[in-house]
Amino acid sequence: MDEVIISKAITESYLKDLLDSMEVDVAIAGAGPSGMVAGYYLAKSNVKAVIFERKLSVGGGMWGGGIMFNRIVVQGEAKEILDELGISTKQYQKGYYVADAVETVSTLCSRCVKAGTKIFNLLSVEDVMIRENDRITGLVLNWSAVSLANLHIDPLAIKAKLVIDATGHDAEICRIVARKTGAGVEVRGEKSMWAEVGEKEIVENTRQVCPGLLVSGMAANAVFGSPRMGAVFGGMLLSGRKAAELAIDLLKKAK
Repeated sequence: MDEVIISKAITESYLKDLLDSMEVDVAIAGAGPSGMVAGYYLAKSNVKAVIFERKLSVGGGMWGGGIMFNRIVVQGEAKEILDELGISTKQYQKGYYVADAVETVSTLCSRCVKAGTKIFNLLSVEDVMIRENDRITGLVLNWSAVSLANLHIDPLAIKAKLVIDATGHDAEICRIVARKTGAGVEVRGEKSMWAEVGEKEIVENTRQVCPGLLVSGMAANAVFGSPRMGAVFGGMLLSGRKAAELAIDLLKKAK
C-alpha cells in the first residue's frame, strides 16, 4: 500500500471539489438542520449550493436531542419533510412525533450530499464579501483551526449569488453584516424558551434580511428577537425548506 497515493487521492479530490465550490448560486453558513434541509431542497431544484461548517461534525445541536437524550420531537406540519427524507418517526400523541436524533442527522446529511450539495467541515466564515448597495456577494473563509490557534493567516473567498445564514443561536453572518454595513441588519438576540411561539415565528422570520443575505433556523429567531424552542425541531426543518424556496425565487427573478 502506497501512502503517497492515498495522500494524493485525498488532496486532489478535495481540492477539485473546493475549487468547483468557489463560485456558486447559494452559499450556506452552518450545517445544522436548517442549513442541510436548505441544501437538500436547493440541490433538488438543480441550484448549485455549498455548505461551510466550522465544526468537525454536522447537525448542530440536534445530535444531543433534549438534555443528551438523543430523541427529537417534530410537530405534524414538519413530519412530511422527515417522511420525504426516509426518517422514521413514531407518534407520541396527536400532532407530535418522536424521531431518533442520530438517524435524523445522519440521514439528513446523506440526503443533502447525495442530492448534490457539497458540505465542507472545519471551515469558518470570518467575513463576507460586500459590494455596491451593501449587497452580500460571497463569504470569506479560513480553517477553523486557524482561529482556535490564534494564528494570523489570511483567508480565501468564495463568490455566491446568495448567502444563507444558518449558523444557529449566534447568527454569526448577520452579526458581521450588522457590524460592517449600513444595510440596517440588527441582531436582537433570542428570547427565553417558549416552544409554541418560537416554532411559529422561526418560519415567519426566515427571510432576506439585506440584499443577497437570507437567514434561517435559530439564526432567524436570534436576528428578530424571537424565543428559543428547545428540542422540538419542526420549525428548524420548515425554516430550511422556506429558505431554499425563497432563494430559488430570488435566483429566478435575477435572471
